[in-house]
Amino acid sequence: MQELKPRRGQSALFDSFSHLSSDEAPWNHTVVAWPGEIETPLDTLSPPGTPPATTVHLSSLNVLSAPIPIDGDKAPPTPPLVDGLWIPREDMQRLETQLSHDKRIKTVPVWLADDTEGHDEGIRLKDQGRWRRYAEHDLYPLFHYKLHEPTDGRAERIQWADYYRMNQKFANKILEIYKPGDIVIVHDYNLMLLPSMLRQRAPHMYISFYLHCPFPSSEFLRCLPRRKEILEGVLGSNLVGFQSYSFSRHFASCCTRILGFPSDTTGIEAYGTRVEVGVFPIGIDATKVASQAFTTEVNSKFEGLKKLYAGKKMIVGRDRLDSVRGVAQKLMAFERFLEMFPEWRDKVVLIQVTSPTNIEEKEESEDKIASRVNELVMKINGMYGSLGFSPVQHYPQYISQDEYFALLRAADIGLITSVRDGMNTTSLEYVICQRETAGPLILSEFSGTAGSLKDAIHINPWDLTGVAEQINNALTMGEEQRQDMEKSLLAHVTSRNVQFWIAGFLRRLVNVLGSRRDIISTPLLDRASMLRKYRAAHKRLFMFDYDGTLTPIVAEPSAAIPSERVITSLKALAADHRNAVWIISGRDQEFLSHHLGHIKELGFSAEHGSFLKHPGTENWENLAEQYDMGWQQETLEVFQKYTDKVPGAFIERKRCALTWHYRAADPEQGVLMSRECQKEMEATVGSKWDVEVMTGKANLEVRPTFINKGEIVKRLVTTYNAEMKALDTPSHTPSGGSNRKIEFVLCMGDDFTDEDMFRALNGLSAPSDGTAEVEAENTFSVTVGASTKLTLARWHLLEPEDVIECVALLAGVGSGGGGSTGGGAMSMGEVNLAALSTVEDHLPAGVGEN
Repeated sequence: MQELKPRRGQSALFDSFSHLSSDEAPWNHTVVAWPGEIETPLDTLSPPGTPPATTVHLSSLNVLSAPIPIDGDKAPPTPPLVDGLWIPREDMQRLETQLSHDKRIKTVPVWLADDTEGHDEGIRLKDQGRWRRYAEHDLYPLFHYKLHEPTDGRAERIQWADYYRMNQKFANKILEIYKPGDIVIVHDYNLMLLPSMLRQRAPHMYISFYLHCPFPSSEFLRCLPRRKEILEGVLGSNLVGFQSYSFSRHFASCCTRILGFPSDTTGIEAYGTRVEVGVFPIGIDATKVASQAFTTEVNSKFEGLKKLYAGKKMIVGRDRLDSVRGVAQKLMAFERFLEMFPEWRDKVVLIQVTSPTNIEEKEESEDKIASRVNELVMKINGMYGSLGFSPVQHYPQYISQDEYFALLRAADIGLITSVRDGMNTTSLEYVICQRETAGPLILSEFSGTAGSLKDAIHINPWDLTGVAEQINNALTMGEEQRQDMEKSLLAHVTSRNVQFWIAGFLRRLVNVLGSRRDIISTPLLDRASMLRKYRAAHKRLFMFDYDGTLTPIVAEPSAAIPSERVITSLKALAADHRNAVWIISGRDQEFLSHHLGHIKELGFSAEHGSFLKHPGTENWENLAEQYDMGWQQETLEVFQKYTDKVPGAFIERKRCALTWHYRAADPEQGVLMSRECQKEMEATVGSKWDVEVMTGKANLEVRPTFINKGEIVKRLVTTYNAEMKALDTPSHTPSGGSNRKIEFVLCMGDDFTDEDMFRALNGLSAPSDGTAEVEAENTFSVTVGASTKLTLARWHLLEPEDVIECVALLAGVGSGGGGSTGGGAMSMGEVNLAALSTVEDHLPAGVGEN
C-alpha cells in the first residue's frame, strides 16, 4: 500500500486546480501530472526480536560512545539502488483509480520510465530524479539569473534527452484523453516543450502556457545552449502568461532577438499566426487561508509565541534554503540594522525559518548556502546577543501549517528579501494573517508579487543600508499608517485571489481563440515522428532547396558554398539505396555541378525546374528547350535600368531565368526599387509573354510560367511510383506487402518559390483513402526560416542548421560530421539525441557512459 503525500510549495497552483474541479467553476477539469518520486518502503515485516539490519539512526546505549566523524562537513555516501523500484501493475492501477476518483482534484498520472524498465507486469523506476534534472539544473538557475560554470556538456545532453522525453510522455498521455474543443493549460518550466509537441500532433488544439517563475532577459537566455528549442516549445501555445510585465517583456524580446520573430508588448508573430502574451499575477485562496489561520490550534500557538517573545518586536521570515530567496541578504541587512540603530538591540528578534528546497541543486551549492547562513547567524548572535537572548532565531526545518500561520500572525514585520522570485505566496498569506494587527510588509522589488502589492514597503535586497532603514521605518510607523497599508493590501489580496487569477487567464484564452479561430500556426517539425516514419519506409524521397535551406542566405550568391557537414550528411543519406535524394534549386547547372556534382547518388533540378539531372548520370535534360526565350532581352533591359539606379544591385543570368539581386544594396532603397521594378516588369514583359515575376529573398526573378519546382515534385513522385508499380516486387520491410509507392517524403525549402513544392505535395497526398500518390501522414513538407508568412508547408524549422541536423539524424551522422562509424549516437547533437531517445524510449547504449 503506497502512502500519498502532498507536494510542498505551489499551494496557489493546487488551489486553482481545486477551484476548477469544484462546482463553482463551469469546467470539467482533469489534471495530468507526474506522481512524483516514489520512495522505497523502509519498514518490512520481520519476526519479533530480529536485530536491525543497521544501527544507523539508532541512539547509542552508552551516551559516551558517540560516533567519530571522518569528515564533519560531508555527509556519508548513500549506496545507490542498483535495480530500481519495481511497481507491480496492480499497484499502478490502484493508484490510477485512486487519483482519478479523488474528490478534490481528478488526476491522470504520467508514468516516467524507459521502455526497457517496464512491461505488462509492472514498471521499474530508476533514478527518478533524472526527469526533472535538466529543468532544475539548467532552467531554474538561469531563469533566476544564476549561471553555473561551463562543462564539457556530456551530462547536459543526457539531461536534455530525459527532459525532451518527459515532455513527450506528457504529450502522449494528454492526447490519450483529449477531445476536440478541450483547453489545455501547461504549467511552468518543467514542461516548456509540451505546447509545441501538442501542436505538432493536434494543430487545432487550444493551448495556453503559464510560467510561475521569472523569465530572464535575452542577455541571460542567450547563455542557455538550448535557448532556441525552449522558446519554440513555448510558442506552440495560443496564449503565454507571466507573473509580471517585466517577465512577459523579456520573453517577447527573446523571441525577437534569438529567433528573429517580430513582437510587441502583447504578442509574437510566428509562422502565420500570433501567440498572445499576457500578465496574470497569481493569487491565493484568501477565504481558505483566513479559515486556516484563525483556528483554535493556531490561536494557541499564536499566544505562545507572544508570551515567549513578550516585550520584543518580531521580524518574521520564512523562505526555502536556496540562493534566490535572499536569506543571506536578509541576515546581512538585519546585522546592518542593529549596527545603525543600537536603540533596537535587545528589543527586536528576527525569527527565520528556512525549509529545505525542493529544487535539486548541486550538493556543494546547497551546502555553501547553508554554511553561509549559519555563519551569519552565529556572527550576529555573537556580536549582538547575550547569554539570555539571541537576536536571530534560526529554524532550518519544515514547520507545521498551524505553526506557520501562528508565526505570520505574531509578526510585527514580515520581511521578504528574495533576489529573484516569481510568485511569493508568503507575502500574500502574511497580509491575510495581519488583518487584525496590521504589521507592515517589507517586500523585495525583485519578487514577482511586488508589482501587485504596490502598497507594501519595497526594498532592494542588495542595498543593505536601505533595507536597514526600512526596517526601522516599519518599526516606528504610526498606527494609522499601518492600518491604511493593511486595508489596501488586504483588499487587493482578497479580491485578486486564485479564483480571479485562473478565471481571468481562461477568459483571456477564450477571447484569443475567438478572435483567431480560423488561423492555424505551422508547428515545429516533430523529429521523433519523422524518424519513426523514415525507419518504417522502404522507399523514400528527399527534395531540398539550396539557398536558405542547406546553406544560409549570404550577401554574395557565389559565397553560398556547402559546408563539410552538409556534404557528409547528403553523402550518407544518398548512400542508402532506399533513398532518392534531390536538390531542387534556382541555381544554375554549373554551380550545382561544381559544388555537389561529385556526389553521384544525388539528383538535381536547376533553375527552378528548367533542367534535370538524374542520380548516377552526367547529362542534363533541358525541359524548356522548345520554349521561345525572346522575353529575356526585354527583361534584361528593365533589370539593367534598375541596376543603374541602385548601387550594389546586380543581374544574374541563367539559361531559363533572369534574377535581379539587391542583397548588397541599401536595404530601404532595395525594397522600394524592387517594388517599382516588379510593377514595371508585370506591366511590360509580363503582359506580353507567358512568364511570371517572382519575389524572393532580396531578389526578383522572371521565368516561364510552366517552369516551377512544383512541376518537378509531381514529376519525381509519379515517376518513382510508376517505376515501383512496374517492378511490383514484394517489400523486404517487416510488414511485407507490395512496394508500389513512396512511403516517406521529406521536402524542405525557405522562400516563395518553394511554396510550389508544398502545394504540389498537398495535392499528391489527397485524398486520404489510400489512393493518393503519397500518404499525408508520411509526407513532411517543411518551411525554413524565421518568417511570418502563411505557408502551405505542414512543418517549420528555424534555420539551415536545423535542416542539416534533421538530415544527420536520419543518416546517422554525428555532430562532428562523421557517419555511424564516426560516433553515431555517441557524437550526436543534443536535440537529435533527444529525438532518437524518444523513438527508442531509452537512451542509446553507451551514451550515459560518454
